[in-house]
Formats: sequence, structure tokens, C-alpha cells
Amino acid sequence: MSEARFPAAVTGAALSSDAALEQAVKRIRAPKYDFARFEAKWRARWEEQKLYQVDLQQAQRPYYNLMMFPYPSAEGLHVGNFYSYVGSDVHGRLMAMQGHDVFEPMGFDAFGIHSENFAIKRGIHPRILTAHNVEHFREQQLKRMGNRFDWLHEVNTTDPAYYRWTQWIFVQLFKGGLAERKAAPVNWCPKDKTVLADEQVINGRCERCDSVVERRWLEQWFLKLASYAPRLLDNLDNLDWTERVKSIQRNWIGRSEGLEFQMEIAGKAGTFVEVYTTRPDTIFGMTFVALAPHHALVAEITAPAYQDSVRAYQETVNSLRTRQEQTMTGAFTGAYAIHPFSGEHIPIWIADFVLEGYGAGAIMGVPAHDERDLAFARQEQLPVRVVVQSSAEQVIDAGTMTEAFTQPGVLVNSGVYTGMSSAQARAAICEWFEGRQLGKRSVKYRLRDWLISRQRYWGPPIPIIYCPEHGAVPVPEDQLPVLLPDVEQWMPTGTGVSPLAAIESFVNTTCPVCGQPARRETDVSDNFLDSAWYYLRYPSSADQNHAWDPEMTRRWLPVDMCIGGADHSVLHLMYVRFIAMALHDLGLLEFSEPFRRFRANGMITRDGAKISKSRGNMINPDHYVKHLGADAFRMYLMFMGPYEADGDFSDRGIGGVVRFLDRTWQLVLQHSQSTAARQSLTRDARRMLHVTIKRVTEDMQAFKYNTAIATLMEYLNALVRKAHTTDQEIETLLVLLAPIAPFITEELWEQTGHASSIHIASWPTYDPEAIQQETLWLPIQVDGRVRDRIEVPADTPEAAIKQQAISTTRIQNFIANRSIQNIIYVAGRLINVVTR
Repeated sequence: MSEARFPAAVTGAALSSDAALEQAVKRIRAPKYDFARFEAKWRARWEEQKLYQVDLQQAQRPYYNLMMFPYPSAEGLHVGNFYSYVGSDVHGRLMAMQGHDVFEPMGFDAFGIHSENFAIKRGIHPRILTAHNVEHFREQQLKRMGNRFDWLHEVNTTDPAYYRWTQWIFVQLFKGGLAERKAAPVNWCPKDKTVLADEQVINGRCERCDSVVERRWLEQWFLKLASYAPRLLDNLDNLDWTERVKSIQRNWIGRSEGLEFQMEIAGKAGTFVEVYTTRPDTIFGMTFVALAPHHALVAEITAPAYQDSVRAYQETVNSLRTRQEQTMTGAFTGAYAIHPFSGEHIPIWIADFVLEGYGAGAIMGVPAHDERDLAFARQEQLPVRVVVQSSAEQVIDAGTMTEAFTQPGVLVNSGVYTGMSSAQARAAICEWFEGRQLGKRSVKYRLRDWLISRQRYWGPPIPIIYCPEHGAVPVPEDQLPVLLPDVEQWMPTGTGVSPLAAIESFVNTTCPVCGQPARRETDVSDNFLDSAWYYLRYPSSADQNHAWDPEMTRRWLPVDMCIGGADHSVLHLMYVRFIAMALHDLGLLEFSEPFRRFRANGMITRDGAKISKSRGNMINPDHYVKHLGADAFRMYLMFMGPYEADGDFSDRGIGGVVRFLDRTWQLVLQHSQSTAARQSLTRDARRMLHVTIKRVTEDMQAFKYNTAIATLMEYLNALVRKAHTTDQEIETLLVLLAPIAPFITEELWEQTGHASSIHIASWPTYDPEAIQQETLWLPIQVDGRVRDRIEVPADTPEAAIKQQAISTTRIQNFIANRSIQNIIYVAGRLINVVTR
């Protein structure tokens, strides 16, 4: 589908056009070289030569370089995508030039709410609009950025040849007992009109549309993510991943050690409420028990006089408000739990801050030592009782405290445990409960099962058939894929069921077991299930008989390097790990972790502010590529700052990169006309060349692209100052620059007489001997302050350097009448004379 044939109102270019931004970009001085001509030329030639297509069967040094594929929706690729993809590509190009067979595929995460919401906004069927967006992303953006994508292995999650295997994976999980349908309180987005996984709710709001999320009770399909919490957590210690991503996952998994114990309900002999606490040392400070609003015990224990108010509260507690907006609320049940030590009757409430899926869905309220409990107690005017202090002598006034004392300390007002430290009391209280079989030590995790049902149209139908006799039955594998019907009425209904439920020809079917009339599941699966395994499909994209070819998978996987945003730490990156572990346990994969290495790129701001539509500071990469060329834009993105840290984008900074590329262009063309090109290098020039190779190589390997570029700029300055440059210097400059600026270096490489691509040239290595200096200039400090300098041959022994340092006239004057305590020599850098 061409741009010309598609309505202009919905083209990606039209959607992303910002007249003010476009005019601002045009004010930046464009390069003097004709980048548009040679960029088009090299795109066509690379594709014609299949330069970036790897022979997956014959590759001798396989290296799988993966980046997260995009949602083909909204207004096209944004600058964050560009930043991530270019940084990943620089790494891939470096590895290829160092002799690896680099596989760098790309595809489209085209199902899901992102794409469907965009279609709703435009009033165009998602099948039509998504197909157009995919083409725009591929032809107008991804191919123009200069990445070494292997398009032969493109995947698209909306292709039945792809989602056939997404459904197949679900069937395997179902057969393995890792997928189940159950009634549960779920997160409901009233704007998107569908349920959301816990990981898609940020501070009580939908991570896509920012709407306040509601609570509903529905029967949904879950994958048993929670059962993998211990392995997901423990494996992090051995993963070569960006530390901040591992930290986010650790916090989300949320391991806690505590005590699980029972308290009998007053007046109901034999009925107990089970409570979980991480602070058993505070048990004497309990002044209430709080249950999740729909806890199973509520109906049984609520006193008749409170049933109406409890029922009304349950009906109204459906918002997951942001922390800033939240006011603790609850309803008293009229029931009491008996304190296991004191026998005191403790009031039982239901409260909206207690979650059904964490611990036992019940907490002991200790207001003096928990911030949430204190807020609830103040709201409901419940007692506050201090039982832990920083010391026995400290006195905390419970009546006036505004912040809970949450640190460990010394117990007070705690019966026989008074005077113990928190650690001692925890151990003793746990032993008391276990000795009486009233409780046990327990490890809990915050992580809950992954809710994958979506009451929308744009997704793979969940491959389940409901039979009156046999219940939920998986669709037979030879009947996959269950095709998504092409219908006119595809808008979400908001009724809790998918639009597919209204299509009788889709719903009505027969049971695969008994052949009797049955009905299909009408929910579709979360698009994060599509993206949880795409890396497995890329190498086997043409295989019609397997989701992934075992031999190909053995050769290329796990992924050698994956690069993406840390914002997917508990979405894509958690799910992809879980699916790999589950498939491994089912005997379908030989490995259980998907990526050998993962690096998180930083987030881009603009002029110090977060980029957002509301701020009007969006950055459309298309304008920069069109006016300045892909090389300049790529290079500036990598020059903004350390790749794994956040970077600030400013039009003021990009001019320096343009000037650098202009000067490189001019220098190479002048060199090609020089008669001194083949002169041998002087010692100083050779040293500078090899120092540059060393610094650029080490920085690029460490993803310090900004300092690698700074080194190249210094080297260019040095070459420009020289009367003549040699072929070796020019070729080295171009090869070192090639991963960052692939188009201009390819063009200049050809203009200097090379017939083959620069991108298959070998990466240079430095000679350690060449970078050694003949002489060293060493500052001499006396007690940390520089007092003199000496010049010595680089191979001078350390003892001789120290002796020469204390023998200079100036140093002799400074150390006169003092005794030397030590002489410290920092090799090649300085001498420090320490005196008394």
C-alpha cells in the first residue's frame, strides 16, 4: 500500500507533521554534502547485495543482536525508538566488523490496544490501518535510519503464520497446567474497556491512557507467573543485565519473609482468620485487623447490623486511585479477632488498601509501626499503640505521632518480649507460634499471576472451546490458528465481553472431545504474550512446521545481546523471562533465560523536560533525517551522553555533529587528491592512531558512544592540522566512524578507491607498543601539592624515577628540614613525596 493510495489524513507523515518543529529543524545548517543522494544509493545497494542477510545455517560465529520491535501505531517511530535502535545497531555493526556473523532482525508488535486505540481514534478498521502503519514504519522510517536490519526474517504478530504459534504456546501452557481460568478481582480500564495486568497499572492508572483503573470481579485467563517468582528473583543474581532493570524486577517480585498465623474469631469457635506480617515483633501493637474488601471470610463473619454497610462498601470500592489522590477507607464488619497473646478482642475491618492476592488477603493493623496502618487508623479514629522504640529510654507519644516508627529497635509494652531487640523478638515470637502450631514462618512474593484476557477485538483469539460436558478444552493443534474474523463491528463494548461474542459463526463450534455443540472463548490474548517469544521466531520465521526449529534455535539462542528501554522492566522483560522458563520446564527449550546480556538505554528529555504531547516538545525523527541526514541524527543521538544514562536533546547541540561530518567529508576528498597519501607514519602520528583505536574500541564496547565520538573528533582535529594525511589514517578514521555514521563512511570509502563495503572491513586493533611514549612528563607532589616536574625516558625503572624526583632543586627546597615518610609513584602519571 503506497502513501499516494492511502488517505493523507491518516498517513504517518501527516500524523507526525508539526509545522513549528519542521521550521525549527530547517533553521539548523544542513550538511554541505549531498546526503540524500548517497543515502538512497546505499540503501538500494545494501538491499540488492543482501549485505545484512546472514546465512543462519552456515554462520561460523553467530551473534544474535536483538532490539525490541515497535508498536506500529500512533504517529510513527518516536525519538526514543530511534535512540534505542541506533545504539543497538552501532553495537551490531561493531561486532560484525570484529568478525561475528551478526543477525539483527526487525518486526512489528502489531496486535493490541496501542494499535486498536489508534484505529478507534482514526475511525479506520485496525486491520487496514495497522497494515498501512507497518509499511510506513518499515519503508519511511526503519529503512532510512541506516540500521543493518535483516528484513528476510521480518515478523508481524498479526500474521496468522505468527499468531498460530502464539496460540500454540498458550495450548502448551494450558496442557502443562500453567494457564487457568478463574474468577478474580481484576484491573478494569474504563476508557480502553478491557482488563489490564498488574504490570500495566502505574500508581492506580492505566499505563497506556492514564485513566483511573477500576476493580471488577470477572472470570479471566491467567498464566501462573507467581509460581515462578522464586526463580525469576534468584536468577537475577547471575544475569549480565543492566543493574537498574534487575533492581526494578527485584522490587516488583517483592520477596518478603514473615509470619503467617491464625486468630480465632470471637463468638465463632473454630473459625479463624489467617494473617501475614513481616513484622511479628510489632504484634503487641495490633489495634485492628483489615481484610481485603472481597475476602472469603467477610460474608461469614460480618455481624447482621453491619451487613448493609459492608455490602455497600464492597460495591463502591472499585477504584485504584493514585497514591497522591488516595484516602484510606474501610468498613467495620462488627466482628472481632482474639489476640493470640493478650486475648484482647481486635476489631475486624475491610479496607481498600489490602490486596486480595498478597499474603493472606488480611493484615494485622499496627498503626504505630506502618505508614498505611497509621493513615487508616487516623482516618477511622482507631487506637495507636507504640511497641517498638529506638531504645528502651526513648518515649514516643502515640497520640501525637504523625509518622510511623518503622525501623527495628527495642520492644516495649510487649509482655515477656519487652526489652528484646526486634531481631530477638521476631525469632522468639515465631517459635511461640510454631511450637503451638498456630503459625509458621513464611516467604511471600508480591508478584501475581499474569492476566492475559482482553475484552477487545484486535488480538489473537484465545484457543479454548467450552463444552458443557468436558469444560475448557484446547483447540487441537492441527486446527490452529483460530483466525480472527474480519468483521465490521469491532469496537470494544465495555460490557466485559469481547466484540467477538456477538459473532455467532465464530462462537458456535463443536467440542474436539465429544463432537457436541460448544462455544469458543471470545477474549483475545494480551499482546505482551505475542512479544514474549518473538525472539524465538526470528531465526525460524520461514518454518511452517515449528514455532522454532530446534537446530536453528540451538545455534543462535539464547540472544547474545538485547537492548531496549528500562520502562519494560516488569512488562516485556519479566514476561519474556517467564515464558522462556515455562517452555524450558515443558521440555520445549534447552535454556531458561532468553538473553545472555541485556542493556537498557537511557530516556531522552528535551531541553531538560520530559518529552510529551502535553508539553508540545515532541521530537519527530523524520524532520531531522530529511533535513540533516540519517548519519547526523544518528551521531547526535549517540553523542548526547552515556547511552545507558538519560540524555537531553537540544537543537543547539546537533550543529557540532554536522560540522564534524562536513569536515570529515572535506578532509577525505582532499586526501584522495594528495600525492603524499602513502607516506609512512611518524612515531607521533602512529602513536596517535593507535591511541585513537584503543579508546574508540573500548568506549564502544562499553556503550560509551559519546566519548568514542569525542575521541574521533579529537583525531579529526589532529589530522586536519597535519600537512599531509596517509591512507592508513584516513581509512582508520572511516572504519572507526562507520558503525555510527554508516552512509557517509560507505560513500567516502568508495570514493577512496575501495570496491567492497566498509561494513565488511575488519575492525582495527591497536598495537600496545605503539601507544607507549618515548618520554614521560611527570608532576612531582609534596604532600599532595604539585611542586615540580621531570622528564624521564618511558622505560626508566621506578626506583630511578623516585630518586630523580627528590633530587631536583625545587623539591630539595620543599623537603628541607623534613623527613620523607613515603614516595608514591603512580605509573606514568605522577610522584607524590609524603613527609612528616
